[in-house]
Amino acid sequence: MRKIIVAEHISLDGIIQSPGSPKEDPSGDFRLGGWTVPYDDEAIGQAVQDMLSQPFELLLGRRTYDIWAAYWPDVRADSPAHEIADLFNRVPKHVATHRSNTLDWENSHALNGDLLDAIRALKRQDSAGLLTWGSGDMVRQLLAAGLVDELRLVIYPVVLGRGKRLFDDNAQASSFTLEHSVSTAGGVLIARYVRNGEVRTGTFDEVGK
Repeated sequence: MRKIIVAEHISLDGIIQSPGSPKEDPSGDFRLGGWTVPYDDEAIGQAVQDMLSQPFELLLGRRTYDIWAAYWPDVRADSPAHEIADLFNRVPKHVATHRSNTLDWENSHALNGDLLDAIRALKRQDSAGLLTWGSGDMVRQLLAAGLVDELRLVIYPVVLGRGKRLFDDNAQASSFTLEHSVSTAGGVLIARYVRNGEVRTGTFDEVGK
């Protein structure tokens, strides 16, 4: 059984839309694309490298796949991002799409049939973890189905007010344990949460008894 790991750059009000560039996803008249760029530093880069140091395969929604497929294969060998590009180009990529004949990025595979059933079948395999990044529509379905095992959140000290959010009202109530966290000089919180069963409740009347 392998884990589903969701990695996201996220604002204080839960928005994950277009973090890296104004052109990334301007849908819905979103005008603040690139909101993570002023905070980029070595600590964030190191956190990404640490995450990618473990064996993984990519699990991507179609919009994120198209954005990445237009970028990573063309990264130059002398670019600082070439090591990540080499990884992303090489690993298997499982894609939520109805257009399987247009998956031109090497090692790309369409998820056939019902999306959640296909992902459950992948999850049952004994193989590398399934890393999901971006892919908000698909991630919200995974959260609603209780299929997310780990959250890798890079939380930025900004409130964006509008845009696509990571969590919606359909997310399954779940408890997570904070396994590791570090803050950057710019005030970004890098946190790793691991699923820990159901939400536990109580009353303050019971405290101290």
